[in-house]
Amino acid sequence: MEFQPKWIEQAPPAGSYRSIFKWGNPNFFKHPNKRLYRLMKQVFELSDEHFEHPVNPGFEQVKVDIPIKLSSKHIQVFENILGAENVKTDDYSRVKASFGKTMLDLMRLREKKIENLPDAVLFPKDKKDVVEIVKYCNENRIPVYPRGGGSTVTRGTECVNGGVCIDFTKHMNRILKLNETNHTVTVQPGIYGPELERKLNNAPEELNAEHRYTCGHLPQSFEGSTVGGWIVTRGAGQNSTYYGKIEDLVICQEYITPVGEIITKEYPRAALGPSIDQIFIGSEGAYGLLVSATLRIFRYLPENDQRFSFIFPDFHSAIEATKEIMQSQFGVPSVMRLSDPEETDVALKLYGVEDTLIDKMISLRGFKPMKRCLLLGIAQGEKNYAKNVKRNIIKLARKYGAMYTTGFVAKSWEHGRFTDPYLRDDLNDFGIVIDTLECAVAWDQIEYVWENVRRYCKQRPKTIVMSHCSHFYPQGTNLYFIFIGKFENIEEFVEYQSGILDNIVKHGAALSHHHGIGKLFAPWFENCIGKNQLEVMRALKRYFDPNNIMNPGGTLGLDLSDTQKRKIS
Repeated sequence: MEFQPKWIEQAPPAGSYRSIFKWGNPNFFKHPNKRLYRLMKQVFELSDEHFEHPVNPGFEQVKVDIPIKLSSKHIQVFENILGAENVKTDDYSRVKASFGKTMLDLMRLREKKIENLPDAVLFPKDKKDVVEIVKYCNENRIPVYPRGGGSTVTRGTECVNGGVCIDFTKHMNRILKLNETNHTVTVQPGIYGPELERKLNNAPEELNAEHRYTCGHLPQSFEGSTVGGWIVTRGAGQNSTYYGKIEDLVICQEYITPVGEIITKEYPRAALGPSIDQIFIGSEGAYGLLVSATLRIFRYLPENDQRFSFIFPDFHSAIEATKEIMQSQFGVPSVMRLSDPEETDVALKLYGVEDTLIDKMISLRGFKPMKRCLLLGIAQGEKNYAKNVKRNIIKLARKYGAMYTTGFVAKSWEHGRFTDPYLRDDLNDFGIVIDTLECAVAWDQIEYVWENVRRYCKQRPKTIVMSHCSHFYPQGTNLYFIFIGKFENIEEFVEYQSGILDNIVKHGAALSHHHGIGKLFAPWFENCIGKNQLEVMRALKRYFDPNNIMNPGGTLGLDLSDTQKRKIS
Protein backbone atom coordinates (compact mmCIF):
# COMPACT_ATOMS: atom_id res chain seq x y z
CA MET A 1 0.00 0.00 0.00
CA GLU A 2 1.35 3.44 -0.94
CA PHE A 3 2.55 5.57 1.97
CA GLN A 4 0.20 8.37 3.08
CA PRO A 5 1.83 11.40 4.76
CA LYS A 6 0.35 12.28 8.13
CA TRP A 7 -1.35 15.44 6.92
CA ILE A 8 -3.34 17.05 9.71
CA GLU A 9 -7.12 17.03 9.18
CA GLN A 10 -8.15 18.24 12.60
CA ALA A 11 -9.74 21.65 13.09
CA PRO A 12 -7.48 23.75 15.34
CA PRO A 13 -8.56 23.73 18.99
CA ALA A 14 -10.18 26.99 20.07
CA GLY A 15 -7.62 29.33 21.59
CA SER A 16 -4.64 27.49 20.08
CA TYR A 17 -1.65 28.84 18.16
CA ARG A 18 -2.76 26.80 15.17
CA SER A 19 -6.12 28.54 15.10
CA ILE A 20 -4.19 31.78 14.47
CA PHE A 21 -1.67 30.63 11.87
CA LYS A 22 -3.85 28.16 9.97
CA TRP A 23 -5.04 29.54 6.64
CA GLY A 24 -8.72 30.32 6.14
CA ASN A 25 -11.56 27.99 7.08
CA PRO A 26 -10.60 25.96 10.19
CA ASN A 27 -12.44 22.92 8.78
CA PHE A 28 -10.96 23.02 5.27
CA PHE A 29 -7.73 21.27 4.26
CA LYS A 30 -5.86 20.97 0.99
CA HIS A 31 -3.01 18.50 0.76
CA PRO A 32 -0.25 18.25 -1.85
CA ASN A 33 -1.29 15.67 -4.44
CA LYS A 34 0.85 12.59 -5.04
CA ARG A 35 2.78 14.17 -7.90
CA LEU A 36 3.78 17.24 -5.92
CA TYR A 37 4.61 15.08 -2.90
CA ARG A 38 6.95 12.93 -4.99
CA LEU A 39 8.59 16.05 -6.45
CA MET A 40 9.27 17.50 -2.99
CA LYS A 41 10.76 14.24 -1.73
CA GLN A 42 13.03 14.12 -4.75
CA VAL A 43 14.20 17.75 -4.65
CA PHE A 44 14.62 17.96 -0.88
CA GLU A 45 16.04 14.41 -0.64
CA LEU A 46 13.52 13.34 1.97
CA SER A 47 12.06 9.92 2.72
CA ASP A 48 8.50 8.97 3.61
CA GLU A 49 9.60 8.75 7.23
CA HIS A 50 10.09 12.51 7.29
CA PHE A 51 6.35 12.94 6.79
CA GLU A 52 5.26 10.71 9.66
CA HIS A 53 5.54 13.20 12.52
CA PRO A 54 4.42 16.84 12.18
CA VAL A 55 6.72 19.33 13.91
CA ASN A 56 5.31 22.16 16.04
CA PRO A 57 1.70 21.75 14.87
CA GLY A 58 0.60 24.44 17.32
CA PHE A 59 -2.22 22.69 19.16
CA GLU A 60 -1.19 24.25 22.48
CA GLN A 61 -3.29 27.00 24.03
CA VAL A 62 -1.94 30.51 23.53
CA LYS A 63 -0.27 31.69 26.71
CA VAL A 64 2.28 34.49 26.86
CA ASP A 65 4.13 36.40 29.54
CA ILE A 66 4.03 39.86 27.99
CA PRO A 67 2.56 42.38 30.43
CA ILE A 68 0.01 45.00 29.45
CA LYS A 69 1.63 48.44 29.62
CA LEU A 70 -1.49 50.53 29.19
CA SER A 71 -2.82 51.72 32.53
CA SER A 72 -6.19 50.51 33.74
CA LYS A 73 -7.39 54.11 33.43
CA HIS A 74 -7.00 53.95 29.63
CA ILE A 75 -8.62 50.53 29.42
CA GLN A 76 -11.58 51.87 31.38
CA VAL A 77 -11.99 54.78 28.94
CA PHE A 78 -12.11 52.37 25.99
CA GLU A 79 -14.68 50.23 27.80
CA ASN A 80 -16.78 53.33 28.43
CA ILE A 81 -16.68 54.21 24.72
CA LEU A 82 -17.23 50.72 23.30
CA GLY A 83 -18.69 48.59 26.07
CA ALA A 84 -16.58 46.06 27.97
CA GLU A 85 -17.50 43.30 25.52
CA ASN A 86 -15.69 45.19 22.74
CA VAL A 87 -12.39 45.56 24.59
CA LYS A 88 -10.20 42.45 24.78
CA THR A 89 -6.97 42.11 26.78
CA ASP A 90 -6.59 38.32 26.98
CA ASP A 91 -3.48 36.61 25.59
CA TYR A 92 -5.22 35.01 22.62
CA SER A 93 -6.85 38.20 21.37
CA ARG A 94 -3.60 40.15 21.67
CA VAL A 95 -1.54 37.55 19.78
CA LYS A 96 -4.11 37.12 17.02
CA ALA A 97 -4.35 40.90 16.55
CA SER A 98 -0.64 41.36 15.86
CA PHE A 99 0.18 38.28 13.79
CA GLY A 100 -0.94 37.94 10.17
CA LYS A 101 -0.06 35.41 7.48
CA THR A 102 3.48 36.59 6.78
CA MET A 103 5.71 33.50 6.67
CA LEU A 104 7.82 35.00 9.45
CA ASP A 105 4.62 35.20 11.53
CA LEU A 106 3.80 31.55 10.93
CA MET A 107 7.32 30.42 11.83
CA ARG A 108 7.40 32.52 15.00
CA LEU A 109 3.99 31.27 16.11
CA ARG A 110 5.03 27.64 15.66
CA GLU A 111 8.14 28.25 17.77
CA LYS A 112 6.21 30.35 20.34
CA LYS A 113 8.40 33.39 19.63
CA ILE A 114 5.80 35.97 20.52
CA GLU A 115 6.54 39.69 20.43
CA ASN A 116 5.09 43.10 19.54
CA LEU A 117 1.62 42.66 21.03
CA PRO A 118 -1.03 45.35 21.51
CA ASP A 119 -2.15 46.03 25.05
CA ALA A 120 -5.80 45.84 24.03
CA VAL A 121 -7.91 44.92 21.01
CA LEU A 122 -10.81 47.29 20.32
CA PHE A 123 -13.91 46.58 18.22
CA PRO A 124 -15.57 49.88 17.21
CA LYS A 125 -19.27 49.74 16.40
CA ASP A 126 -19.37 52.70 14.04
CA LYS A 127 -17.60 55.80 12.77
CA LYS A 128 -18.39 57.73 15.95
CA ASP A 129 -16.50 55.16 18.02
CA VAL A 130 -13.49 55.44 15.72
CA VAL A 131 -13.47 59.24 16.05
CA GLU A 132 -13.48 59.00 19.84
CA ILE A 133 -10.76 56.33 19.93
CA VAL A 134 -8.40 58.21 17.63
CA LYS A 135 -8.95 61.48 19.50
CA TYR A 136 -8.26 59.88 22.86
CA CYS A 137 -5.23 57.95 21.62
CA ASN A 138 -3.74 61.05 20.04
CA GLU A 139 -4.18 63.06 23.24
CA ASN A 140 -2.54 60.30 25.29
CA ARG A 141 0.11 59.20 22.74
CA ILE A 142 -1.27 55.66 22.52
CA PRO A 143 -0.21 53.77 19.34
CA VAL A 144 -3.08 52.68 17.06
CA TYR A 145 -2.85 49.65 14.73
CA PRO A 146 -5.70 48.89 12.27
CA ARG A 147 -6.68 45.32 11.43
CA GLY A 148 -9.02 43.73 8.91
CA GLY A 149 -8.90 40.07 7.95
CA GLY A 150 -5.27 39.63 9.01
CA SER A 151 -4.16 38.11 5.68
CA THR A 152 -1.18 40.47 5.44
CA VAL A 153 2.08 38.96 4.15
CA THR A 154 4.16 42.06 4.97
CA ARG A 155 3.85 42.33 8.78
CA GLY A 156 1.27 45.01 8.06
CA THR A 157 -0.67 44.72 11.34
CA GLU A 158 2.18 43.94 13.75
CA CYS A 159 1.83 46.11 16.85
CA VAL A 160 5.50 46.99 17.25
CA ASN A 161 4.95 49.75 19.84
CA GLY A 162 2.13 48.15 21.82
CA GLY A 163 -0.91 50.36 22.22
CA VAL A 164 -4.26 49.27 20.77
CA CYS A 165 -5.36 47.26 17.75
CA ILE A 166 -8.57 48.45 16.06
CA ASP A 167 -10.38 45.46 14.56
CA PHE A 168 -13.11 46.43 12.08
CA THR A 169 -14.45 42.96 11.29
CA LYS A 170 -16.80 42.43 14.25
CA HIS A 171 -19.16 45.39 13.72
CA MET A 172 -18.05 47.63 10.84
CA ASN A 173 -18.69 45.04 8.16
CA ARG A 174 -21.81 46.14 6.30
CA ILE A 175 -22.85 47.36 2.89
CA LEU A 176 -24.09 50.89 3.47
CA LYS A 177 -25.52 51.67 0.03
CA LEU A 178 -25.89 50.20 -3.44
CA ASN A 179 -26.32 52.83 -6.16
CA GLU A 180 -27.47 51.16 -9.38
CA THR A 181 -27.65 54.49 -11.19
CA ASN A 182 -23.96 55.19 -10.63
CA HIS A 183 -22.87 51.53 -10.51
CA THR A 184 -21.27 51.95 -7.08
CA VAL A 185 -21.41 50.29 -3.69
CA THR A 186 -20.50 51.94 -0.38
CA VAL A 187 -19.17 49.65 2.35
CA GLN A 188 -17.53 49.64 5.76
CA PRO A 189 -13.88 48.51 5.88
CA GLY A 190 -14.43 45.30 7.84
CA ILE A 191 -16.60 43.51 5.27
CA TYR A 192 -14.96 40.33 3.98
CA GLY A 193 -14.60 39.71 0.25
CA PRO A 194 -16.92 36.66 0.08
CA GLU A 195 -19.72 38.48 1.91
CA LEU A 196 -19.49 41.54 -0.35
CA GLU A 197 -19.35 39.41 -3.49
CA ARG A 198 -22.20 37.14 -2.35
CA LYS A 199 -24.50 40.09 -1.78
CA LEU A 200 -23.54 41.77 -5.04
CA ASN A 201 -23.93 38.54 -7.04
CA ASN A 202 -27.37 38.12 -5.49
CA ALA A 203 -28.27 41.81 -5.41
CA PRO A 204 -31.92 41.35 -6.55
CA GLU A 205 -32.61 39.11 -3.56
CA GLU A 206 -30.20 40.66 -1.04
CA LEU A 207 -30.31 44.36 -1.91
CA ASN A 208 -33.57 44.78 -3.81
CA ALA A 209 -31.65 45.58 -7.01
CA GLU A 210 -32.56 45.11 -10.65
CA HIS A 211 -29.32 43.39 -11.72
CA ARG A 212 -26.64 41.09 -10.35
CA TYR A 213 -23.22 42.68 -9.77
CA THR A 214 -19.59 41.93 -9.00
CA CYS A 215 -16.89 44.05 -7.43
CA GLY A 216 -14.37 42.34 -9.72
CA HIS A 217 -11.75 42.26 -6.93
CA LEU A 218 -10.88 38.62 -6.18
CA PRO A 219 -7.42 38.27 -4.60
CA GLN A 220 -6.01 34.89 -3.63
CA SER A 221 -6.61 35.96 -0.03
CA PHE A 222 -10.28 36.51 -0.95
CA GLU A 223 -11.68 34.20 1.75
CA GLY A 224 -9.85 35.98 4.56
CA SER A 225 -9.38 39.58 3.46
CA THR A 226 -11.50 42.72 3.79
CA VAL A 227 -12.24 45.71 1.62
CA GLY A 228 -10.33 47.92 4.06
CA GLY A 229 -7.27 45.72 3.71
CA TRP A 230 -7.50 45.78 -0.09
CA ILE A 231 -7.58 49.57 -0.13
CA VAL A 232 -4.90 50.45 2.39
CA THR A 233 -2.40 48.02 0.83
CA ARG A 234 -3.18 49.04 -2.79
CA GLY A 235 -4.12 45.45 -3.57
CA ALA A 236 -5.09 43.61 -6.75
CA GLY A 237 -7.53 40.81 -7.45
CA GLN A 238 -6.81 37.94 -9.80
CA ASN A 239 -9.22 39.49 -12.34
CA SER A 240 -7.50 42.88 -12.29
CA THR A 241 -6.40 42.81 -15.95
CA TYR A 242 -10.03 43.55 -16.86
CA TYR A 243 -11.52 45.17 -13.74
CA GLY A 244 -8.45 47.04 -12.50
CA LYS A 245 -6.52 47.16 -9.24
CA ILE A 246 -8.18 48.54 -6.13
CA GLU A 247 -6.95 52.08 -6.87
CA ASP A 248 -8.96 51.88 -10.11
CA LEU A 249 -12.08 50.76 -8.23
CA VAL A 250 -12.20 53.29 -5.40
CA ILE A 251 -14.46 56.29 -6.10
CA CYS A 252 -14.36 58.03 -2.70
CA GLN A 253 -13.50 57.34 0.95
CA GLU A 254 -13.74 58.48 4.57
CA TYR A 255 -10.78 58.40 6.97
CA ILE A 256 -10.41 59.42 10.61
CA THR A 257 -6.99 60.93 11.31
CA PRO A 258 -5.50 62.54 14.42
CA VAL A 259 -6.11 65.98 12.83
CA GLY A 260 -9.69 65.29 11.80
CA GLU A 261 -11.82 63.65 9.13
CA ILE A 262 -10.78 63.27 5.49
CA ILE A 263 -13.82 62.80 3.25
CA THR A 264 -13.70 62.70 -0.55
CA LYS A 265 -16.70 63.05 -2.87
CA GLU A 266 -18.33 60.72 -5.36
CA TYR A 267 -17.09 62.07 -8.69
CA PRO A 268 -16.31 59.72 -11.60
CA ARG A 269 -13.18 61.81 -12.35
CA ALA A 270 -12.13 65.34 -11.42
CA ALA A 271 -9.30 67.84 -11.99
CA LEU A 272 -9.06 69.00 -8.41
CA GLY A 273 -5.33 68.94 -7.91
CA PRO A 274 -3.37 65.94 -6.57
CA SER A 275 -5.72 63.12 -5.62
CA ILE A 276 -6.45 62.86 -1.89
CA ASP A 277 -7.91 59.42 -2.61
CA GLN A 278 -4.66 58.18 -4.11
CA ILE A 279 -2.66 59.65 -1.20
CA PHE A 280 -4.65 57.50 1.22
CA ILE A 281 -4.93 54.34 -0.92
CA GLY A 282 -1.86 52.30 0.03
CA SER A 283 -1.16 54.32 3.18
CA GLU A 284 -1.55 51.19 5.37
CA GLY A 285 -3.11 53.03 8.31
CA ALA A 286 -0.12 55.33 8.72
CA TYR A 287 -2.21 58.49 8.15
CA GLY A 288 -5.58 57.48 9.53
CA LEU A 289 -8.28 54.83 9.76
CA LEU A 290 -10.57 54.02 6.83
CA VAL A 291 -14.21 53.96 7.94
CA SER A 292 -16.05 53.74 4.60
CA ALA A 293 -15.35 53.48 0.87
CA THR A 294 -17.36 53.67 -2.33
CA LEU A 295 -16.31 51.26 -5.07
CA ARG A 296 -17.16 50.75 -8.72
CA ILE A 297 -19.24 47.67 -9.49
CA PHE A 298 -19.92 45.73 -12.70
CA ARG A 299 -22.66 43.53 -14.10
CA TYR A 300 -22.19 39.93 -13.01
CA LEU A 301 -22.30 37.78 -16.16
CA PRO A 302 -20.61 34.44 -15.39
CA GLU A 303 -22.58 32.71 -18.15
CA ASN A 304 -20.40 34.56 -20.67
CA ASP A 305 -17.03 33.41 -19.30
CA GLN A 306 -14.63 32.10 -21.94
CA ARG A 307 -11.74 29.99 -20.60
CA PHE A 308 -8.54 29.20 -22.49
CA SER A 309 -5.06 27.77 -22.01
CA PHE A 310 -1.93 27.27 -24.11
CA ILE A 311 1.51 25.73 -23.94
CA PHE A 312 4.28 27.90 -25.41
CA PRO A 313 7.69 26.58 -26.45
CA ASP A 314 9.56 28.94 -24.07
CA PHE A 315 9.22 31.93 -21.76
CA HIS A 316 10.36 34.50 -24.33
CA SER A 317 7.71 33.57 -26.89
CA ALA A 318 5.03 33.57 -24.19
CA ILE A 319 6.09 37.03 -22.98
CA GLU A 320 5.98 38.38 -26.53
CA ALA A 321 2.50 36.92 -27.02
CA THR A 322 1.07 38.38 -23.80
CA LYS A 323 2.58 41.77 -24.61
CA GLU A 324 0.90 41.78 -28.02
CA ILE A 325 -2.39 40.62 -26.48
CA MET A 326 -2.34 43.62 -24.14
CA GLN A 327 -1.32 46.09 -26.85
CA SER A 328 -3.56 44.99 -29.74
CA GLN A 329 -6.69 46.83 -28.50
CA PHE A 330 -9.25 44.11 -29.24
CA GLY A 331 -10.06 44.01 -25.53
CA VAL A 332 -8.41 42.29 -22.59
CA PRO A 333 -9.09 39.09 -20.64
CA SER A 334 -10.15 39.22 -17.01
CA VAL A 335 -7.57 36.64 -15.94
CA MET A 336 -4.30 35.84 -17.61
CA ARG A 337 -1.64 33.80 -15.83
CA LEU A 338 1.69 32.94 -17.45
CA SER A 339 3.91 30.40 -15.71
CA ASP A 340 7.65 30.13 -16.30
CA PRO A 341 9.14 26.70 -17.15
CA GLU A 342 9.63 25.50 -13.58
CA GLU A 343 6.18 26.62 -12.46
CA THR A 344 4.66 25.10 -15.59
CA ASP A 345 5.97 21.67 -14.71
CA VAL A 346 4.64 22.00 -11.14
CA ALA A 347 1.32 23.44 -12.39
CA LEU A 348 0.72 20.47 -14.67
CA LYS A 349 0.97 18.32 -11.56
CA LEU A 350 -1.22 20.56 -9.41
CA TYR A 351 -3.96 21.02 -12.01
CA GLY A 352 -4.22 17.32 -12.80
CA VAL A 353 -2.89 17.62 -16.36
CA GLU A 354 0.11 15.33 -15.98
CA ASP A 355 -0.49 11.88 -17.55
CA THR A 356 -3.70 13.01 -19.27
CA LEU A 357 -4.36 13.10 -23.03
CA ILE A 358 -3.50 16.82 -23.00
CA ASP A 359 -0.12 16.01 -21.43
CA LYS A 360 0.58 13.37 -24.08
CA MET A 361 -0.29 15.81 -26.85
CA ILE A 362 2.04 18.42 -25.35
CA SER A 363 4.92 15.92 -25.42
CA LEU A 364 4.11 14.69 -28.93
CA ARG A 365 4.20 18.28 -30.17
CA GLY A 366 7.76 18.63 -28.84
CA PHE A 367 7.18 21.02 -25.92
CA LYS A 368 10.01 20.12 -23.57
CA PRO A 369 9.89 20.05 -19.74
CA MET A 370 11.71 22.98 -18.09
CA LYS A 371 11.36 25.00 -21.31
CA ARG A 372 7.64 24.99 -22.08
CA CYS A 373 5.37 27.61 -20.49
CA LEU A 374 1.70 27.49 -19.55
CA LEU A 375 -0.67 30.40 -20.18
CA LEU A 376 -4.22 30.19 -18.89
CA GLY A 377 -7.01 32.69 -18.56
CA ILE A 378 -10.62 33.78 -18.68
CA ALA A 379 -12.33 36.42 -20.81
CA GLN A 380 -15.37 38.04 -19.21
CA GLY A 381 -18.00 40.68 -19.92
CA GLU A 382 -20.68 40.95 -22.58
CA LYS A 383 -21.04 37.69 -24.53
CA ASN A 384 -19.70 38.84 -27.89
CA TYR A 385 -16.92 40.84 -26.24
CA ALA A 386 -15.69 37.81 -24.29
CA LYS A 387 -15.83 35.59 -27.37
CA ASN A 388 -13.95 38.15 -29.44
CA VAL A 389 -11.22 38.47 -26.82
CA LYS A 390 -10.74 34.70 -26.67
CA ARG A 391 -10.76 34.38 -30.47
CA ASN A 392 -8.02 37.00 -30.83
CA ILE A 393 -5.94 35.51 -28.02
CA ILE A 394 -6.02 32.12 -29.76
CA LYS A 395 -4.89 33.75 -32.99
CA LEU A 396 -1.97 35.57 -31.34
CA ALA A 397 -0.90 32.59 -29.25
CA ARG A 398 -0.63 30.42 -32.36
CA LYS A 399 1.41 33.17 -34.05
CA TYR A 400 4.03 32.62 -31.32
CA GLY A 401 4.07 28.84 -31.63
CA ALA A 402 1.65 27.92 -28.86
CA MET A 403 -0.55 24.85 -28.67
CA TYR A 404 -4.16 25.36 -27.50
CA THR A 405 -4.85 23.13 -24.50
CA THR A 406 -8.58 23.86 -24.02
CA GLY A 407 -10.37 25.54 -21.13
CA PHE A 408 -9.87 22.50 -18.90
CA VAL A 409 -6.60 23.77 -17.42
CA ALA A 410 -8.08 27.19 -16.64
CA LYS A 411 -11.08 25.51 -15.04
CA SER A 412 -8.77 23.38 -12.87
CA TRP A 413 -6.84 26.48 -11.78
CA GLU A 414 -10.10 28.33 -11.10
CA HIS A 415 -11.36 25.50 -8.91
CA GLY A 416 -8.40 25.95 -6.54
CA ARG A 417 -7.71 29.65 -7.03
CA PHE A 418 -8.47 30.58 -3.41
CA THR A 419 -7.40 27.33 -1.74
CA ASP A 420 -3.75 26.92 -2.79
CA PRO A 421 -2.53 28.81 0.33
CA TYR A 422 -3.92 25.96 2.45
CA LEU A 423 -0.92 23.94 1.24
CA ARG A 424 1.29 26.12 3.43
CA ASP A 425 -0.10 24.50 6.57
CA ASP A 426 0.76 20.97 5.42
CA LEU A 427 4.24 21.88 4.26
CA ASN A 428 5.07 23.91 7.37
CA ASP A 429 4.01 20.95 9.53
CA PHE A 430 7.06 19.14 8.17
CA GLY A 431 9.54 22.02 8.14
CA ILE A 432 9.03 22.93 4.50
CA VAL A 433 8.48 26.59 3.65
CA ILE A 434 6.54 27.90 0.65
CA ASP A 435 6.51 31.65 0.27
CA THR A 436 6.00 34.32 -2.39
CA LEU A 437 7.45 37.69 -3.29
CA GLU A 438 6.07 39.74 -6.16
CA CYS A 439 7.09 42.86 -8.06
CA ALA A 440 6.03 44.99 -11.04
CA VAL A 441 8.08 45.27 -14.25
CA ALA A 442 7.92 47.04 -17.62
CA TRP A 443 7.91 44.82 -20.73
CA ASP A 444 11.48 45.75 -21.73
CA GLN A 445 12.79 44.67 -18.30
CA ILE A 446 10.81 41.56 -17.47
CA GLU A 447 13.16 38.89 -18.81
CA TYR A 448 16.16 40.72 -17.31
CA VAL A 449 14.54 40.83 -13.88
CA TRP A 450 13.27 37.24 -14.14
CA GLU A 451 16.67 35.87 -15.13
CA ASN A 452 18.66 37.74 -12.47
CA VAL A 453 16.34 37.25 -9.52
CA ARG A 454 15.85 33.62 -10.46
CA ARG A 455 19.63 33.17 -10.70
CA TYR A 456 19.97 34.32 -7.11
CA CYS A 457 17.08 32.11 -5.96
CA LYS A 458 18.53 29.00 -7.59
CA GLN A 459 21.92 29.46 -5.92
CA ARG A 460 20.33 27.82 -2.93
CA PRO A 461 20.45 24.04 -3.48
CA LYS A 462 17.43 21.79 -3.11
CA THR A 463 14.97 24.62 -3.69
CA ILE A 464 11.97 24.76 -6.03
CA VAL A 465 11.71 28.25 -7.54
CA MET A 466 8.67 29.13 -9.63
CA SER A 467 7.63 32.39 -11.31
CA HIS A 468 4.51 33.69 -13.00
CA CYS A 469 2.92 36.86 -14.33
CA SER A 470 -0.73 37.35 -13.41
CA HIS A 471 -1.64 41.05 -13.75
CA PHE A 472 -1.17 42.53 -17.21
CA TYR A 473 -1.08 46.01 -18.72
CA PRO A 474 -0.15 47.46 -22.13
CA GLN A 475 3.07 48.71 -20.50
CA GLY A 476 4.11 45.66 -18.49
CA THR A 477 3.12 43.06 -15.94
CA ASN A 478 3.84 41.78 -12.45
CA LEU A 479 6.26 38.99 -11.64
CA TYR A 480 5.87 36.51 -8.78
CA PHE A 481 8.69 34.47 -7.30
CA ILE A 482 7.49 31.43 -5.35
CA PHE A 483 10.02 29.30 -3.53
CA ILE A 484 9.66 26.00 -1.71
CA GLY A 485 12.52 24.76 0.46
CA LYS A 486 13.53 22.95 3.61
CA PHE A 487 14.76 25.62 6.00
CA GLU A 488 16.50 24.74 9.25
CA ASN A 489 15.53 27.87 11.17
CA ILE A 490 13.99 31.32 10.94
CA GLU A 491 17.35 33.03 10.47
CA GLU A 492 18.13 30.98 7.36
CA PHE A 493 14.75 31.81 5.88
CA VAL A 494 15.03 35.55 6.62
CA GLU A 495 18.49 35.73 5.02
CA TYR A 496 17.25 34.04 1.83
CA GLN A 497 14.12 36.17 1.61
CA SER A 498 16.16 39.34 2.15
CA GLY A 499 18.50 38.35 -0.67
CA ILE A 500 15.55 37.97 -3.04
CA LEU A 501 14.27 41.43 -2.10
CA ASP A 502 17.76 42.84 -2.60
CA ASN A 503 17.82 41.45 -6.12
CA ILE A 504 14.30 42.62 -6.99
CA VAL A 505 15.19 46.22 -6.11
CA LYS A 506 18.76 46.03 -7.45
CA HIS A 507 17.51 44.98 -10.90
CA GLY A 508 14.95 47.77 -11.14
CA ALA A 509 11.59 46.15 -10.39
CA ALA A 510 8.98 47.73 -8.12
CA LEU A 511 9.28 46.29 -4.62
CA SER A 512 5.60 45.26 -4.61
CA HIS A 513 2.82 45.15 -7.19
CA HIS A 514 -0.06 44.48 -4.80
CA HIS A 515 1.04 43.06 -1.44
CA GLY A 516 1.87 46.48 -0.01
CA ILE A 517 4.98 47.38 2.01
CA GLY A 518 4.10 46.94 5.67
CA LYS A 519 7.01 46.62 8.04
CA LEU A 520 8.62 43.67 6.27
CA PHE A 521 9.54 45.45 3.02
CA ALA A 522 10.05 48.88 4.64
CA PRO A 523 13.88 48.68 4.83
CA TRP A 524 13.98 48.48 1.00
CA PHE A 525 11.31 51.11 0.34
CA GLU A 526 13.44 54.28 0.12
CA ASN A 527 15.94 52.51 -2.12
CA CYS A 528 13.09 51.52 -4.42
CA ILE A 529 11.19 54.82 -4.73
CA GLY A 530 13.87 57.41 -3.93
CA LYS A 531 14.67 59.69 -0.98
CA ASN A 532 12.71 62.76 -2.12
CA GLN A 533 9.63 60.68 -2.86
CA LEU A 534 9.70 59.14 0.61
CA GLU A 535 10.17 62.59 2.15
CA VAL A 536 6.87 63.65 0.56
CA MET A 537 5.17 60.73 2.35
CA ARG A 538 6.90 61.67 5.60
CA ALA A 539 5.67 65.25 5.27
CA LEU A 540 2.11 63.96 4.88
CA LYS A 541 2.64 61.72 7.89
CA ARG A 542 3.78 64.69 9.99
CA TYR A 543 0.63 66.61 9.04
CA PHE A 544 -1.99 63.87 9.46
CA ASP A 545 -0.29 62.19 12.42
CA PRO A 546 2.01 64.67 14.23
CA ASN A 547 2.48 62.38 17.23
CA ASN A 548 3.22 59.23 15.17
CA ILE A 549 0.51 57.12 16.77
CA MET A 550 -0.88 55.60 13.54
CA ASN A 551 0.65 52.17 12.78
CA PRO A 552 4.13 53.23 13.95
CA GLY A 553 7.24 51.08 14.01
CA GLY A 554 8.37 50.87 10.41
CA THR A 555 5.23 50.95 8.27
CA LEU A 556 6.17 52.26 4.79
CA GLY A 557 9.62 53.05 6.21
CA LEU A 558 8.25 56.34 7.53
CA ASP A 559 9.94 56.13 10.93
CA LEU A 560 12.93 53.89 10.24
CA SER A 561 16.37 55.06 11.30
CA ASP A 562 19.20 55.15 8.75
CA THR A 563 20.70 52.01 10.29
CA GLN A 564 17.43 50.13 9.78
CA LYS A 565 17.30 50.82 6.04
CA ARG A 566 18.52 48.10 3.70
CA LYS A 567 21.70 49.04 1.85
CA ILE A 568 21.77 47.48 -1.62
CA SER A 569 24.98 47.46 -3.68
